[in-house]
Amino acid sequence: MLDRDGFRPNVGIVLLNQKNQVFWGKRIRTHSWQFPQGGIDRGETPEQAMFRELHEEVGLQPEHVAIVARTRDWLRYEVPDRYIRRDARGHYKGQKQIWFLLQLTGFDWHLNLRATEHPEFDAWRWNDYWVPLESVVDFKRGVYEMALTELSRYLPRL
Repeated sequence: MLDRDGFRPNVGIVLLNQKNQVFWGKRIRTHSWQFPQGGIDRGETPEQAMFRELHEEVGLQPEHVAIVARTRDWLRYEVPDRYIRRDARGHYKGQKQIWFLLQLTGFDWHLNLRATEHPEFDAWRWNDYWVPLESVVDFKRGVYEMALTELSRYLPRL
């Protein structure tokens, strides 16, 4: 499902632990690290999509987290042509995302990268809040910076 400009609606998830460190997942069978994210299905709200993706990608249920904040508007990034399937070129430009800041209220052992039959990540770690900017793929860096900057004002005080 693309909007008229060629952007797929999507959610991004910044998951915090009790030290305000963020969950950072390694994409399965790659050396790429990223925040959990995923598409919004037809008829789904961004919040519903966020909870579905949270379970699919990291195995957490709504009772394991608290929503701290979300971005006010869509944040967009374009995907370079070399990453777009040939049959989608000319139609698909990238993603538009609503980002959620979540506080883990459960425990690390609630995280389960094999919660579904199609895992997204094969490893994870906690990172300091701003570290992901240094290691995310170039074309996502701008949207990560916008999301982290907007959400940083809602970080819980330690």
